Amino acid sequence: MVARLTSIEALDARIVDCRRCPRLVRWREKVALEKRAAYADETYWGRPVPGFGVKEPQVLVVGLAPAAHGANRTGRMFTGDRSGDWLYASMHRVGMANQPTGTHADDGLELIGTRIVSAVRCAPPDNKPTTDEKVRCSTWLDAELRIVAPSVRVVVALGSIGWDAALAAVRRAGWTVPRPKPRFGHGAEAVLGAPHGEVLLLGSYHPSQQNTFTGKLTEPMLDAVLGRAAAMIDR
Repeated sequence: MVARLTSIEALDARIVDCRRCPRLVRWREKVALEKRAAYADETYWGRPVPGFGVKEPQVLVVGLAPAAHGANRTGRMFTGDRSGDWLYASMHRVGMANQPTGTHADDGLELIGTRIVSAVRCAPPDNKPTTDEKVRCSTWLDAELRIVAPSVRVVVALGSIGWDAALAAVRRAGWTVPRPKPRFGHGAEAVLGAPHGEVLLLGSYHPSQQNTFTGKLTEPMLDAVLGRAAAMIDR
């Protein structure tokens, strides 16, 4: 169990030291040691990746897991891979980020009213965490949600795993969820009942290469979902 942490800083310190899942620990460290040729001169992060963004977000974005040569290399959510290229470009277009690119942890990127987390904090082989790994890692999402919940107005779930993780986390937090369970889809919406008021849940296809290369997810599609969330940020 995770102690009832009360600050993002304390939570991040616990997350980056996590070694709960032996398979994920072996994989993330193997990738960090062997590296990809293009990044041979870089020092990989090779640890669990904490959330990124403001400490009191009005928008909480829930993704799947760090990419092996993306966040597992850079140490920041959606940074250094093509999924992140798509996400941050869209966030910049709709007013959720101060710049359209995220290449490394010290590149000056700042999010506006937004925080990004993931269902699983370590890079999994083939981008596929096991059910047990998702369960073990869910306590970190629970802890982060407890800390940031009072300010959250919108939750954006990237992909079906992000959708399911977000719904499970808010249920564990005591929020009310419509019945039957809201179904994931691009542009799907559901109203959740939090102690501080209603929170809108939005679904988007994940900006993975599988979705963006095939045209399943286009820039206007991603902008539409993120733009809906951005409209609820106080300026």
